[in-house]
Amino acid sequence: MNDKNNLWQPQFGSRDVVVEDDKLLAQGFYQYRQLTVTHRSFSGEKISVKRDLLSKPNAVAVLLYDAHADKVVLIEQFRIGTYDHPRSPWLLELVAGIVEPTESLIEVARRECLEESGLQIGQLQHIYKFTPSPGGVREYIDLFCASVDAEQALGLHGLAEEGEDIKVHVFDSQLAFSMLQSGQIDNAPAIIGLQWLQLHRADLQKSWR
Repeated sequence: MNDKNNLWQPQFGSRDVVVEDDKLLAQGFYQYRQLTVTHRSFSGEKISVKRDLLSKPNAVAVLLYDAHADKVVLIEQFRIGTYDHPRSPWLLELVAGIVEPTESLIEVARRECLEESGLQIGQLQHIYKFTPSPGGVREYIDLFCASVDAEQALGLHGLAEEGEDIKVHVFDSQLAFSMLQSGQIDNAPAIIGLQWLQLHRADLQKSWR
């Protein structure tokens, strides 16, 4: 049996990258930086490049699933990154939040689920750690699936002091998959989480019921 960690290994690592210059261009909610780096190349040479980088804190996203009722809980909110979206800048998303320096990933997951959906979560399963836009954004997202009671998912949520205005939705899982297929759900964490659920739904229904 193949060790999944040995299916592929990159030729180079972070030790093969040297940061020659790192300029902070702007500081707001995120950092906008300009880096000059030198790194090894596949041909055996070295390459120096200057790149703009949006530096964001790590985050946690949580897919809320009721295995007993076979329902998915998603949230709807306005997103500045899609202010010009051809359909609407209000997106159907997973619960998500930034990891504070003193918090564990599980603490973030539980806090954000309560703040954004009003739900207490039960079992929690880690799905993936991924980077959504590595070409110019430094951000890592830990994606989880959490068991919830969808009947308790009601109302509006979010922290007013953070400008959050969140509406909770409950969908039969098959309807959520259909919205995924049609493109109505079109943000990376939700796509990844729901595709994972399509593959593992039967297992969760056995173990979480």
